[in-house]
Amino acid sequence: MKILLIQPPIQDFYDTDIRLQPIGLASLKAVIRLHHPDIEVVIRDFHHGRGRKTVSVPAELAYLKDYYPVPDKSPFSTFYHYYHFGADFDSMIQEIAREKPDLVGISSLFSPYYREALKTAEAVKRACGVPVLMGGSHVSAMPEFMLSHPAVDFVIRGEGERPIVEFLKAWKSSLGWAHVPSLGYKDGGRLVFNDQTDNFPMDELPVPDLSDFDPGHYTFEKKPMCFVITSRSCPHRCTFCSVHKTFGFTYRRHKVERVIEEIRSRYDAGYRVFDFEDDNLTFYKEEMKTLCRALIEAFPSGDVQFLAMNGISYLSLDEELLRLMRRAGFTHLNLALVTSDVAVRETTKRPHTVKKYLETVSLAAALGFRTVSYQILGLPSESLDSMIQTLAFAARLPVLLGASMFYLTPNSPIAKDFPQASERDVFLSRLTAMAVETAHFKREDIYTLFVTTRILNFLKGLSFPEEEITLEEALARARSQDVRSAAGAEILQRILAGQGYHAWVDERFILQPRFLEPVFRRVWSSLDRVGTQEGRSILLQPETQSVFRSDPLNTFTYQENIS
Repeated sequence: MKILLIQPPIQDFYDTDIRLQPIGLASLKAVIRLHHPDIEVVIRDFHHGRGRKTVSVPAELAYLKDYYPVPDKSPFSTFYHYYHFGADFDSMIQEIAREKPDLVGISSLFSPYYREALKTAEAVKRACGVPVLMGGSHVSAMPEFMLSHPAVDFVIRGEGERPIVEFLKAWKSSLGWAHVPSLGYKDGGRLVFNDQTDNFPMDELPVPDLSDFDPGHYTFEKKPMCFVITSRSCPHRCTFCSVHKTFGFTYRRHKVERVIEEIRSRYDAGYRVFDFEDDNLTFYKEEMKTLCRALIEAFPSGDVQFLAMNGISYLSLDEELLRLMRRAGFTHLNLALVTSDVAVRETTKRPHTVKKYLETVSLAAALGFRTVSYQILGLPSESLDSMIQTLAFAARLPVLLGASMFYLTPNSPIAKDFPQASERDVFLSRLTAMAVETAHFKREDIYTLFVTTRILNFLKGLSFPEEEITLEEALARARSQDVRSAAGAEILQRILAGQGYHAWVDERFILQPRFLEPVFRRVWSSLDRVGTQEGRSILLQPETQSVFRSDPLNTFTYQENIS
């Protein structure tokens, strides 16, 4: 028997070139090989490393034409082309047919790309007509919808290791599907969903099998990178997160010895960068300290690099842990600030404080971490004033700004406050769609803050030896760097002069009318300085500030809240 496991292509305005290794499929392959050694398992990544091509913008996203109208080449560019990332479906059909599988498993991780997952299922049926089993986070969120598609024969909700092992036992014995945990299947015209049960204990899960992947295929800064997952689920209950639909509410971790064994084996296979993709890597901080000490001992040569690009909860980061992480080889910190507003943190059940965040950022800067601070723009419970407060708060600090425009994940806790999601709503549950508007903010506001974040990062990325320089000096240095940076300096100066925000296309400046200059001014006028990632300061010119403060539309006053 042969099983083919597939990561499908996706379509969107952008795609990341990292964090794409299909570690979930690799874990399924490992557990199948452990419990069913007679079954051949092959993974095919039809997403990463298969190129991209421009396709038409879907009708559901046509309203974005005014927001992404031109192929902007400035440092502040957002999006323009809509792409198909990965193999085309005709090529997939040919490759699937060559594999001659008896069963195909398809990963459907992200809700907005459900159509691509279903088209992959259709491609399987055209290629070889075998049964299709689908799993992943989106399937866990909308199992009935996915199973109802005619090309999908089975779905697994939640974690997949125990269910797929039991599913294959039932397949071999031909005893039917009624006792396979977490399985959804079709009985005539009826959809049947078995009860979900616990997965295998963490210590019984084998190390994910990466044998189908070339170490040079997934890279970070040109070095081979692989994923490591030390835990499952998250102890926090943030309302905008859907992690518990897949992993349940019980937080579990691998033992440190197991993690070190896995990383050693990856190192021997040629990997040098290890990205921990846990949803809450450092929650048990004493265990994390033990892991860091073990990493320091295991890799004394220092030729490894550790990342946590899924983000780290700064609640558990104390000075000792940060120092240990730095010594072990962690180089970057991705911190989920989300918002600096106390009331919004309470409504979204974020157990974090700004005081702790400031302590963490200060320590991280002193230890030499490259820190990105993530803010969600457009949380339904948040006001425009609140978003501006958070953006201005982080702009002063030695961090880069990571702006994530809110999207409504189907069946996440926050989704209960919205009408039942339609297929269109699911398709629009992506960052690029800017789909959610409320009485407190509109799409133009979110777009403007998103661009403003890029403008601030442009300044934050400038390098200079002085402790502080003026904005005029910063723009002069940007102009001397390269043509693109010079264009960025010119665009910012035009905004400050009241001439609006411009894109840069073919060395021409084109006005972008959806950018709300009064909203930008409310951010800018609340700042006396911008902190660079290197810990320097760019002092904003007093005369510019006074012009903005005299604007009657500027009603926002920044108040630093350290609660």
